[in-house]
Amino acid sequence: MMSNPLPRVARRLAQRRWVMRTAPAVLRLERLIRRVSGGRKGVLDLAGLPSIEVTVPGRKTGIPRTTSLLYVPHGSDFIVLGSNWGSSRHPAWSANLRAAHTASVRHKGEQFLVAVREIDGAERKPIWDLAVEFWPGYAMEYELSGGRLFRIFELRRKSH
Repeated sequence: MMSNPLPRVARRLAQRRWVMRTAPAVLRLERLIRRVSGGRKGVLDLAGLPSIEVTVPGRKTGIPRTTSLLYVPHGSDFIVLGSNWGSSRHPAWSANLRAAHTASVRHKGEQFLVAVREIDGAERKPIWDLAVEFWPGYAMEYELSGGRLFRIFELRRKSH
């Protein structure tokens, strides 16, 4: 049985600086694939990488905003990082998530609520190391950002 080579290829590509410049095209492709698949698939899914769609109210408007994100598995929880493709600015979704206590997650066709917790203090370094081991591109994105500390969140499924 042959394993899917796409996640390994994606991890290698994510460590290339030129890939960060493709962000606008990848985001447009993500929206198209989500629309065509009825929200079931996105670019990360096609590449064989773990992805979730996070919906959280905008911190200023209250309007629900949905973003597809790569996640780092952490037991049954999801770790997401606001790398913003190595930009010097935090992504808007991370400010919205920071302002929320809960969010809605869609994962593998299932929708559920999660508790949102920002990772900081002494737990930040081990979670950062776990994230970089899982997705080495984060280290390069950190350099590209000028050393901006990415916001890191744990999303923990709420019990029914």
